[in-house]
Amino acid sequence: MAEAHQAVAFQFTVTPEGIDLQLSHQALTEIYLSGVRSWKKRIVRLKNSVITGVYPASPSSWLFVVIAILATMYTRSDPSMGLIAKIQEHLPSMSTQCQAVVSAVLFSTMLWLLLIFTMRLCLKQLLSYHRWMFEQHGKMSNTTKVWVALVRIFSGRKPLLYSYQGSLPNLPLPTTKDTVKRYLESVRPLMDDTQFERMTKLATEFETTLGNRLQWYLKLKALWAANYVSDWWEEYVYLRGRSPIMVNSNYYGMDFLYVTPTPIQAARAGNTIHAMLLYRRKLNKEEIKPSRIPGTVIPLCAAQCERMFNTTRTPGEETDTVQHWQDSDYVAVYHRGRYFRLRVYHSGRLLSPREIEFQIQRILDDTSPPSKGEEKLGALTAGDRIPWAKARVKYFSSGVNKRSLDCIEKAAFFVTLDDDEQGMMGDDPAASLDRYAKSLLHGKCYDRWFDKSFSVVFYKNGKNGMNAEHSWADAPVVAHLWEYALATDSFQLGYNAEGHCKGEVDSSLPKPQKLNWEIPPECEELISQSLAVAQNLADDVDFHVFSFRDFGKGKVKKCRVSPDAFIQIALQLAYYRERGSFCLTYEASMTRLFREGRTETVRSCTSESSAFVQALDGEEVPWRLFRAASEKHQQLYRMAMTGAGIDRHLFCLYVVSKYLGEESPFLKEVLSEPWRLSTSQTPVQQVELFDLVNHPEYISCGGGFGPVADDGYGVSYCIVGDNMINFHISCKHSCPQTDAHKFGAQIRKALRDILQLLSPNQQEKEPKKTGESRPENGEKKVPIHKCLLV
Repeated sequence: MAEAHQAVAFQFTVTPEGIDLQLSHQALTEIYLSGVRSWKKRIVRLKNSVITGVYPASPSSWLFVVIAILATMYTRSDPSMGLIAKIQEHLPSMSTQCQAVVSAVLFSTMLWLLLIFTMRLCLKQLLSYHRWMFEQHGKMSNTTKVWVALVRIFSGRKPLLYSYQGSLPNLPLPTTKDTVKRYLESVRPLMDDTQFERMTKLATEFETTLGNRLQWYLKLKALWAANYVSDWWEEYVYLRGRSPIMVNSNYYGMDFLYVTPTPIQAARAGNTIHAMLLYRRKLNKEEIKPSRIPGTVIPLCAAQCERMFNTTRTPGEETDTVQHWQDSDYVAVYHRGRYFRLRVYHSGRLLSPREIEFQIQRILDDTSPPSKGEEKLGALTAGDRIPWAKARVKYFSSGVNKRSLDCIEKAAFFVTLDDDEQGMMGDDPAASLDRYAKSLLHGKCYDRWFDKSFSVVFYKNGKNGMNAEHSWADAPVVAHLWEYALATDSFQLGYNAEGHCKGEVDSSLPKPQKLNWEIPPECEELISQSLAVAQNLADDVDFHVFSFRDFGKGKVKKCRVSPDAFIQIALQLAYYRERGSFCLTYEASMTRLFREGRTETVRSCTSESSAFVQALDGEEVPWRLFRAASEKHQQLYRMAMTGAGIDRHLFCLYVVSKYLGEESPFLKEVLSEPWRLSTSQTPVQQVELFDLVNHPEYISCGGGFGPVADDGYGVSYCIVGDNMINFHISCKHSCPQTDAHKFGAQIRKALRDILQLLSPNQQEKEPKKTGESRPENGEKKVPIHKCLLV
């Protein structure tokens, strides 16, 4: 119990002589330093709020306006056209000169605020322009050139992370007519004439009757709310789901594919945890550069970053909630069935990587057994949500269990020290990658805390990985943190010759505190039931991860084709060859061009792509059909990004209908259609952090997720450089029609066949050139570390 006593600031005993008060100097010092750190953060937040609040102007510009007004008054001219004199009349009694100065300052302040409002309004209007995205690649109109220049002018001052938030436009609300029209177009290749005629009739009836009424309510919400989709999307798609979030919702990210910076588990944890806390410090100070559309000056919404750390998902019987705390000075650690509280600050400073390694090693060396019922406690977060919600209220709402649970939920993030070895290794590296993916996705079903915003897993051989909860943010936000952590770990912090973290250790560091639990037999039974549900789900997941090295985006772009469109059409071809039919296909696209934007769906199965796929295995190979399919896909992707998608609008119309108690056969059928092919690209966002010229082996395999439909596939892919594409394929063993390995083989064949189709036509169209080779947009080819991997 020595660790518990270290947390007590004072002790007292009652004696015949009175009360004997014993103060702990160390504990009081830590309380004082913690308070100082907290107040420093408040001051930084206040300062950043002022800077962000006046953006795109700067606080110092106020002084410039005041001096300018006073200077013009000194020349006996009135720039206010009588307003200064009006203000002066309402000032309290003081000298005439003092009144003139005060009134001038007040007028200057009002003028300054008006200028800020005008500049912000202009920037908002500029960021609402999206025609540039639909222009032919490499050919920019004069209008777009002027627009780019104006955006640069209004974004000239160095922005903080959240500087653009007040200037981002609201997500536009499409008309019901346009959405219904695009929906019918998207399902045409999936239906025969009879089915399509029936669906058209349902859609037309909806559009002319209930649709107009529902749209009216959505218009009100779009005027009132910053984003008419995001709050309902978070609540109804994520938080109200009662099935397990493990596999069904959470996703994962992998370590480097070919290298492990150190084989020492504690050392890898020391550097990675320290790097993540450095990222949190930059996040709190808003020193992270605002994300932008690659290759442009267009900012993306940063609202999702706010809940990255110190956040957990709390279960409820009807709906879960996301709880976020402003700060946390520790991380929660799981090892061999025990939970620990590891403080990452000491004497008011962040622990060094070597000190964190030292503390992690203490946990690894701790031989104390887990408390009764503690070992598999995490299974509650992996099973169904309602049993977990009831157990939380009944067994974790008071006493020692509440204190320990609070410690986990309020931690900066969760850490698992895994005794297994993972990564691409052994005689069968392909199978080892599959095991690695499954381990990150669900582990043993009880050794992760799936409710935390993210959990970091460190394996015995030094490999690591991440599992993230989905409701608070989408994968690109978490990937940004993960890229920073990987790059900082390897290229900035580094390791000494023995593989340990660099630096010294303060010998006065207190030991990590082991959490205590009192788990009654009834709760143990609930834990066992949740574990059984989670284990059945995990065992049913079939996973296959592979790197496609035949070619990458380099050869695809030489064929004047978007790499993403190329891969999506290949997925359509692979699915058709395996199942003999087409399916509703989900491709995730972001809407972060708008305030509080999250995602939109690109329906990748189109009439154009299905026409190409059906013609490909025929006697003639109409490569022009591929061009049409590719252009259609790009058009749909751009429309989704600019707020003209289909599915989020239909989803919100459905929510309104439920609030009104109205039944719509059309919306009910649309929202119940299964996504048998759910796909997503994992882009590398911070290429500048990785020196891939000198260290080309430092590439990540990306990440993945579980299947969305019981009889479908989940496919995540990561385009790495010019010559590699990594794929993560998931499905379920229980479905006899799906097999992740067979589908992976079909994807490889489809990629090769399409490139073979395009290459001869490309060679005929473009004669060989001497000198420096250029891609289709006429730009010079650049090294891999400078490419925009999108």
